[in-house]
Amino acid sequence: QVQLVQSGGGLVQAGGSLRLSCAASGRTDSIYAIGWFRQAPGKEREFVEAITWSGIRVYYTDSVKGRFTISRDNAKNTVYLQMESLKPDDTAIYYCAARGGWSTSVFPRDYDSWGQGTQVTVSS
Repeated sequence: QVQLVQSGGGLVQAGGSLRLSCAASGRTDSIYAIGWFRQAPGKEREFVEAITWSGIRVYYTDSVKGRFTISRDNAKNTVYLQMESLKPDDTAIYYCAARGGWSTSVFPRDYDSWGQGTQVTVSS
């Protein structure tokens, strides 16, 4: 079993930056990838970006390309999501999730363990 604990987030003005952290513990040797998702009020959970434990980044959401950067520190078993040039549309609860197996996925149902979620609010 993998446990994920998130930190970071908060309130920021448009154009500002935030960094989210996702610390993994437990059976980290079973992790193939860590993904970040977000869910805005009234919307479905949306895939943002993922990284394999070996460091390969996987993009999906065009709206965050060039603004968000995922990275990982294996020594700390921690994955980060650096968010720059934030927009009000980025306002959501952000979740990290761990996936085992041998491939990445953009679907929440394919992830086994989830962090507790952290609120990101971008004011205009």
